[in-house]
Amino acid sequence: MLIKDMITVQTKLIFEGSEDKQKVLDLMRRWSSCMRYAYKRLLEGHKRNELKRQLQGIFNLNSRYVDDAIMKAKSILTSCKERGENPNKVVFGGRQLFEKLQKRHINGKAYRKLQLKWQEKRKGNLYSRGDRSKKGNLNTRIEIDGSLTKLRINVGEKEYVYATIKPGWKVKGGTYTDRNQLLQAISTLGEPYSVELKLKNSVVYAYFTVEEIFPKSEITKSNGVIGIDTNAYPKHIAWAETDSSGQLLEYGRIPMPELESGSSSKREYYRWQYAHIIVQMAKDNQKAIVIEKLDIKDKGKRGDFSGRKSRRIRHYFGYRSLLEKVKLLAKREGVEVIEVNPAYTSVIGMLKYAPQFMVSKDVASSYVIARRGLGLRERIPHKYMMFLSRLDVNELEELKEYVRKVVKNTYVRKKQLKEIDRAKKFLQSLESETERLSVPLDGTSTGSRGENHNLWRVLKVAVVTPLSPDRVLRDMSVLKSLLISGQVGKTYKGVSSCFLGQGLWLSQIPPAGAGKA
Repeated sequence: MLIKDMITVQTKLIFEGSEDKQKVLDLMRRWSSCMRYAYKRLLEGHKRNELKRQLQGIFNLNSRYVDDAIMKAKSILTSCKERGENPNKVVFGGRQLFEKLQKRHINGKAYRKLQLKWQEKRKGNLYSRGDRSKKGNLNTRIEIDGSLTKLRINVGEKEYVYATIKPGWKVKGGTYTDRNQLLQAISTLGEPYSVELKLKNSVVYAYFTVEEIFPKSEITKSNGVIGIDTNAYPKHIAWAETDSSGQLLEYGRIPMPELESGSSSKREYYRWQYAHIIVQMAKDNQKAIVIEKLDIKDKGKRGDFSGRKSRRIRHYFGYRSLLEKVKLLAKREGVEVIEVNPAYTSVIGMLKYAPQFMVSKDVASSYVIARRGLGLRERIPHKYMMFLSRLDVNELEELKEYVRKVVKNTYVRKKQLKEIDRAKKFLQSLESETERLSVPLDGTSTGSRGENHNLWRVLKVAVVTPLSPDRVLRDMSVLKSLLISGQVGKTYKGVSSCFLGQGLWLSQIPPAGAGKA
């Protein structure tokens, strides 16, 4: 079975004269105005067919250009609603640039340069969809002229402008063999391709998008997988390799110092480099790749997947861009990519595998991601379940008092108290003996998976919060004795014992920093 996706080729257009270029710029200006006008009318509730007839006369565009402008406006409106943003506050040309221009904190040449940049983004656009029935693209068509590849642009009634396509960076001899051949192949195959024109620094760039057919995945999870955790992005990503049964084979991390600073183009370049490293590692080991799912629609209100990480995956371009590049390169190389729900991977990794294998919480999280990609469910270890069976609401109340005394940061204190209240609520729902006994000791849920996740959540509160209430606990080795033998080991603050569920009153635990000289 062949897999299809979209591939985009970026090129620069060279016009034969200034008059031809001006005609295209005028077309882009009218199309951009048409798209903005269509967006406003769609907000008012107007229908596509009604707008299509009306806009042709207003902006002197043919029906295809108008239809593409309406489609683009509709996609912006839909995207805005999906992100939960107010569609009435969209600023064409970019809000950030617009606000800079409004402040007038700069003037002279710098201000005019900024103003030109905003005007180009606002008015310098044109989009033309491909059409299979027309064997390519009727308004903007690739044509071959000897050794040159040209773009024929429809600028009016039976009037065309031809521009030479300069596809990318120069290679030896000043030729552009690879991309020219690709564009020429696109034009001769008769497959539909979309063309988007953008004006930047007075130069017109063309973006050609066509369906890319990928080979069938030959490297699958039957040989095992490599789990990727990007929770520490952009500093590094952690990875864990397993066999087909989920046993840990190797692990490590890939530092990414170049992504912490530099221009956007430089960071984009290095994201491609790191994506190549990940895919090459999968090819060398003949393992499928497991990554966090990108299509997250909820707000992410559970476990380690609360707020911050969810928002980062949904909105942080760099984070998403790296994973998208891994997916694309893996498809091209025939490597299977599995996307999993990232909820609770950090919590499970921190509590279960970090102390077991003496690895960092990021590596442990990547191991959980890998196992989840193999379809394995994480059971709560027996000793942890015995620990939870001794835990009661009164001890959590004492933990709240301890957090109020020790944690100075208001935000952290509120967050910790909120988590304790959630743990209390869940324990109260299991207050009767029959309900407590109905929870299996292997930690799997007799009901929904959410109940099992609630157990991990309670465990994190009861085990990690007393050890380090005011900061993220990095050294998880302290949990190993509890995980293996059920005994309480050396604590984070040097206290003899500060786990809950051990008959210890938290009032006996000294505050952080006690005992120091």
